[in-house]
Amino acid sequence: MKKYSEKTKIELSRIEFWGMVLLIVMLGILLWSNTRQGEEPKLAVAQPGELLQLIPSIVGLTQSSVENGNSVTVLENGAFFHSLLADIAKAQHTIHVESYVWWKGEICERVAAALAAKARSGVEVRVLLDASGSSRMDDKLFESMKAAGCHVAKFHPVRLGKLGRLNNRDHRKITVIDGRIGYIGGHGFAEEWTGNAQDKKHFRDTFLRTEGPIVNRLQGAFCENWIEETGEIPAGEKYYPKPQNAGNIPMHLAYSSPKGSVSSVQLLYYLAIVAAKHELLIQNPYFLPDNDALDALIAAKKRGVDVQIMLPAATVNDSPLVQHASHHHFGTLLKHGIRIFEYQKTLLHQKIMIVDGTWSCVGSTNFDDRSFKLNDEISVGIVDRGIAAQLRQAWDADMKFCQERKFEEWKNRGLWHKLRDGLAYSTNSQL
Repeated sequence: MKKYSEKTKIELSRIEFWGMVLLIVMLGILLWSNTRQGEEPKLAVAQPGELLQLIPSIVGLTQSSVENGNSVTVLENGAFFHSLLADIAKAQHTIHVESYVWWKGEICERVAAALAAKARSGVEVRVLLDASGSSRMDDKLFESMKAAGCHVAKFHPVRLGKLGRLNNRDHRKITVIDGRIGYIGGHGFAEEWTGNAQDKKHFRDTFLRTEGPIVNRLQGAFCENWIEETGEIPAGEKYYPKPQNAGNIPMHLAYSSPKGSVSSVQLLYYLAIVAAKHELLIQNPYFLPDNDALDALIAAKKRGVDVQIMLPAATVNDSPLVQHASHHHFGTLLKHGIRIFEYQKTLLHQKIMIVDGTWSCVGSTNFDDRSFKLNDEISVGIVDRGIAAQLRQAWDADMKFCQERKFEEWKNRGLWHKLRDGLAYSTNSQL
């Protein structure tokens, strides 16, 4: 048997050590590069025209279609769960739930029990939860749903062979019942979304309940990620029944997964800003516009659009780091006359846009790079003055709990505040 001297053993150990260091560095570069999109083109739209004239372009560019004949009910705060549980109880064939958040609390137990009961009665129940966002979930609820016959899956759990996709999270929040009723919005499954935004422990949020042809689109969005995780393809009339008109509201859906190009939800937001002619209202909890969106907002103000942005104050945001990062652009926006309001009561979690009192948008999409480039997201556009008016009325009610930021006051904020904002913004691509 060949024997090695101590010197040889030491040399081999050094080679192994530096080999391991090199391997770790290469893996790190691989994971880092997986999130990089390379140099991106600057977005620009030549002569967009009026909003209604631009709708076909918005729809086409976001790979969707206008679905006519829908009904829409706006559900605020805990009203979402009352409506959802009632529809679950009436389900006859299928229930599909997709969510980023499932935490703890009585509402989680009630929803899990309702889904389990329907599965035991013969209804097909599928639940897709993001592995990261649902990490606080009570494992007993997960197992109880499975034991009752629910098909339950986690999106992108930690797997050694797929570490490169861990940063891609499923941030969508949708439910489809019997292929006829659809829900879309910002709520997660947790006690924080119950109540009526009455304190810091109860969030402010909005969900939509819809019936009509748009539900087929929502079903397709759910199935996209369900197929990715499970391989099962829900196909047939049971899942996609023949569309029936349920109202007179035109709607279109934009949903996206990271593909390296400009995402559908990013285009949706950008084109809505470009199309605004009179008034643009934005409510979003995490507001970190890139240079294209920033330029578009400033250009909108310059052409006479009343641009107003409502965000949660850092004192009530569940992620103060994100809120301080968003402060990076406050000075620029305020200097150009864009009005910024900070909601003081609780976390303002809804993601809403209202353009010219004609078109509105509700969904899961935050106004930041994570939603535009890393997460799976979904938002729905509604071409209806009545729904826009309802959302505007809710905006006015929210304004009672807001503090407006002014440019002079913001420019003279403390050095420590400025330092925190700068440090937070340095991590903006991952927030």
